[in-house]
Amino acid sequence: MSTLEIKDLHVSVKTEGAGSGKLAAKFTFQDGQTVNESSQDIAPTADANHEFHLSKKTAWPKGDYKVLITLNGDSAGTKDFTIK
Repeated sequence: MSTLEIKDLHVSVKTEGAGSGKLAAKFTFQDGQTVNESSQDIAPTADANHEFHLSKKTAWPKGDYKVLITLNGDSAGTKDFTIK
């Protein structure tokens, strides 16, 4: 029997139109603990996709997670996900 281990997490964020600013992602675990926070300066000239990537040498703990995306400090959305 094989076991699935999740060691990489990817989040893709689509922005629409031209503009500039700071795009950020905050990943939290079910207990509220911050897993990772990162940001990138963006200046797209049209619709664009941006990626946040987390990697570990060992498997991510099973449980519920949330990622909060912000643009210039304002919430642009959240996504809940579960690692089983």
